[in-house]
Amino acid sequence: MNRPIRALCTFLTIITGFLLPIQRSSGASQTPSQPATSTQSVLDQEEIPRTPERLARGKYLVEGLLQCPACHSETDFSKRPSEPFSGKRLGGSIFPNSTLRLQEPNRIVAPNISSDLDYGAGRWKDADFVRALRQGIGHDGRTLFPLMPYFYFRNLSDEDLASVIVYERSSAPVHIKRPKTILSEQFKKAFQPLPPVEHVAEPDRSDRVKYGKYLVVAGHCHACHTPTDDRGTPYPDMEFAGGAPLFGPWQGGTEIRRVHSLNLTADASGISYFDEAMFINVIRNGGFPTRPLSNIMPWAYFRNLTDDDLGAIFAYLRALKPVRHHVDNTEPATYCKQCKTKHGLGSAN
Repeated sequence: MNRPIRALCTFLTIITGFLLPIQRSSGASQTPSQPATSTQSVLDQEEIPRTPERLARGKYLVEGLLQCPACHSETDFSKRPSEPFSGKRLGGSIFPNSTLRLQEPNRIVAPNISSDLDYGAGRWKDADFVRALRQGIGHDGRTLFPLMPYFYFRNLSDEDLASVIVYERSSAPVHIKRPKTILSEQFKKAFQPLPPVEHVAEPDRSDRVKYGKYLVVAGHCHACHTPTDDRGTPYPDMEFAGGAPLFGPWQGGTEIRRVHSLNLTADASGISYFDEAMFINVIRNGGFPTRPLSNIMPWAYFRNLTDDDLGAIFAYLRALKPVRHHVDNTEPATYCKQCKTKHGLGSAN
């Protein structure tokens, strides 16, 4: 693999985890595991009916589990919790190359997906959103850069996806023209759109672990919390064990810093000491008073989830195989033989 493509794949999998090897291991399969039995779907309609129920559900997903404004808005990271700058929610954002480790002239832009008719998604069809969220195909036919987590979003139920579209199309217009993403031909050839998805049924909420997995996949938690090698392949038996390096202006909004994702398994080096109430409290408040979470962790959005949904997420995490892997961002970085990078307490592994 040549250096530019290798750098891109390393970025996509270590920073976001959205390439196919991770997508397969996370349970975010190309063919969803729960196809609907009916051949009819709300997504088959030319225009998805705008109902109050879908609007409310869509807001809950977009502003919570899916964290869409986190990428599609200019964000004020100087605040806790972080939030989009006033008047720029869903109005798009340009990712600094320094946070993505990409070289010019490459440029990654999260487009304006507000309802603005000139510069946003106001003229897009509902089917354009469906293709983007399930196949990674833009409204203009291009393959979307995999920083957009369509590998995970494609597993949303038809009804949840419909609700997301209804809410996003109802958003306030943001009259900001964003430049287009620029990628070299080498990078463009590194990824292709995904095949169509059959209809996806509603998740079974009666099984908290299975429903928790549905939420964790949609929330693309695996993307940051599973370490990979420099070719983007997850390390064996390290699922959700943390250690992946993350770069950005997460603290204060200016200086680029490096942090590492934490171990979410029930091992003593992870969150074995958590109970459900503690987990919910940490998400609601962004960590403990003496050990705050970095703003790269989208707790600003996850805190909007209900106690029931956060409890289901915790139930799924608790059901994962415990993995011994110490990660602590408050400690000096030392080499870790497990995830082959340097992070706090790395030498303890």
